Amino acid sequence: MYQPTPASHFQYLLTHATPAAIAWIQGNDSQPQLAGSVKFYRTSYGGVLVEAEIFGLPNIHVQGSGDFYGMHIHEYGNCTRPFDQTGNHYNPDSMPHPQHAGDLPPLLGNQGYAYQVFYDKRFFVDAILGRSVVIHSMADDFTSQPSGNSGDKIGCGVIQAVTD
Repeated sequence: MYQPTPASHFQYLLTHATPAAIAWIQGNDSQPQLAGSVKFYRTSYGGVLVEAEIFGLPNIHVQGSGDFYGMHIHEYGNCTRPFDQTGNHYNPDSMPHPQHAGDLPPLLGNQGYAYQVFYDKRFFVDAILGRSVVIHSMADDFTSQPSGNSGDKIGCGVIQAVTD
């Protein structure tokens, strides 16, 4: 007998629902081809479903390449280049890295393209509105304090509410 799982609900959200918020990602001056979106969906499970689709990551011209890039929610929604006004990782509970609410799974870029979906209960959509999503040049090492040694900020987008 079929029993629905959270994944069934998540698939429905991705294919039929409007996200509650979105961050349109733009690249910095050294990565102007970088672009994409990070969408945030409210769920009936009390957390947030996050869908990220990023184009133009630095390994775009290396045939068959793959590389990891850090992705975080930062305190401030100021994506003025060179993205140095985004503040620290979003960390409302003053946790050590990598337990900040803004510490997100790294992106796996395959020849410049990354797509991922994940569920997170460490933050809610209303709490992250007006903050930023930042893409970094290297993978987060999940160890270094205070922010994982993930390199330069190569992409940024302000998290904005989506209105129907």
